[in-house]
Amino acid sequence: MPVVAAPTDTPSARPRRPRVLEKDHRVGNQPGFVLHSYPYKETSLIVDVFTRDHGRIALVAKGAKRPHSKLRGVLQTFQPLSVSWSGKSEVRTLTGAEWVGGLPPLEKAALLCGFYLNELLVKLLARDDPHPALFDHYIAALNQLGHDEPAPIVLRKFERSLMKETGVAGDLTMCTGTGQRVQAERLYVVDPERGPRPANPSDAAPRVSGQTLLDMEREDYSDSTTLTQSKFLMRYLLAWHLGGVPLNTRQILIDLTQL
Repeated sequence: MPVVAAPTDTPSARPRRPRVLEKDHRVGNQPGFVLHSYPYKETSLIVDVFTRDHGRIALVAKGAKRPHSKLRGVLQTFQPLSVSWSGKSEVRTLTGAEWVGGLPPLEKAALLCGFYLNELLVKLLARDDPHPALFDHYIAALNQLGHDEPAPIVLRKFERSLMKETGVAGDLTMCTGTGQRVQAERLYVVDPERGPRPANPSDAAPRVSGQTLLDMEREDYSDSTTLTQSKFLMRYLLAWHLGGVPLNTRQILIDLTQL
């Protein structure tokens, strides 16, 4: 009787897996905000969107510049949206966007502060890196600005939240190296990579009181000294983490409102 050879594990013998097409990668009804957009080809836009569960992503909005496009009036900054897209490449395709509402509009100085928040997110957040807690902080900040809460306090809280969520900010209440708790009456500098340490006369970094650091950690900016010192400290730390890349809206805020 002839011997029948067992089937070999060749590519032709193995069952083929169905190809996963890029269009099959779909996300629907994701909460998001437009951070920035710019023209793409003649009638489209590339939209930088901050989403709750997928982080910052780039979407091409095809035909969004056409006069009768449904997307034309929807893709506005500071408006809560429900966003859908398809694709898995660096730039996905926007398939739908609907206005959700629920936030007051930003006007005058509050509007400029909103653009400052957006610029921070664009320059400090990596693409496709989800930060749902930061997304909630962003909504809270927009809501506070829309209700005319003190802008300097709103900005300091958001800056601190952004640095914490992206892993570049540590505990301001503990000294680096020694592990000792910050003392309210002493002066300190904050190393951008290591955290607080006692100040020296030769330090170029902003010197702040221990009380300021303690207040910042518990988000208490009611003291005028804390508010002033935290402004210069956060400006210094953000500049370091941005690698010297300027923040355009920050400079405008400095010039116009000294925030």
